[in-house]
Amino acid sequence: EVQLVESGGGLVQPGGSLRLSCAASGFTFRRSDMNWVRQAPGKGPEWVSTIDSGGRTLSANSVKGRFIISRDNAKNTLYLQMNRLEPEDTALYYCTAGPNWGSPIRGQGTQVTVSS
Repeated sequence: EVQLVESGGGLVQPGGSLRLSCAASGFTFRRSDMNWVRQAPGKGPEWVSTIDSGGRTLSANSVKGRFIISRDNAKNTLYLQMNRLEPEDTALYYCTAGPNWGSPIRGQGTQVTVSS
């Protein structure tokens, strides 16, 4: 069974940092492109960042220079290091597997709230 489980969200003050994790199982993680996606209340899903099977990364302009996507293939885990968080980053963050960030292979998500 394919499974993605996110963790690491929480409440943080503006300017703070969080590190999200996505534990994968049930498929060959090291061969899969992986994505982070977020959805703010009342808005549609928004692509955040992608890392391909070769380790190449892409990020949305809104998070470039603040968020870093990475992966540990030995642990079947995807990460998102989020720095200098802003209230606009408040959203449910989830990971997806595959070359299309809108893939139905996704986790339940972890809530990130940025507020003073």
